Amino acid sequence: MKIRPGLTHLIVFAGILVLPAAIAGAQDSHPDVDKSISNNVGDPAKFQAVFTGLKQAVQQHDASSVAALVSYPITINPRTKQAISVRTSQTFIARYDQIVTPHIADVIEKQKYEDLFVNDQGAMLGSGEVWIAGICKDKACKQVDIKVRTIQNTAGKSK
Repeated sequence: MKIRPGLTHLIVFAGILVLPAAIAGAQDSHPDVDKSISNNVGDPAKFQAVFTGLKQAVQQHDASSVAALVSYPITINPRTKQAISVRTSQTFIARYDQIVTPHIADVIEKQKYEDLFVNDQGAMLGSGEVWIAGICKDKACKQVDIKVRTIQNTAGKSK
């Protein structure tokens, strides 16, 4: 099949017009969550990259990729007898299976973006098992890293 040059340009032009609208529609599909993230955590696009990266890394059991998304130092299961203090990504990787238990992995893998609870502490996954927050890099908090700030096993706790 041969397409005339004028028709080819028309098809390409139509694609250029439609593609940005499709991308924008995908990005704006959860404007309330995006607004909450923008107000409390940081750039929604950066947050989505961390959120998606965390889910994929946990699903693939990729300890080093998960460790790269964590803010250090971090205390796993804070305020419990099982608390683990982790100061480096190397320690996180070495203790990955103690930290990212099957329960924690399940919570991360099942969390939907549109169901996130977001407040000034960050974005909560599950029932508080994991929190992703904006971590200020300067005193004015103009530069923010989006990282995992809390990991805690809440399995069996009353809600």
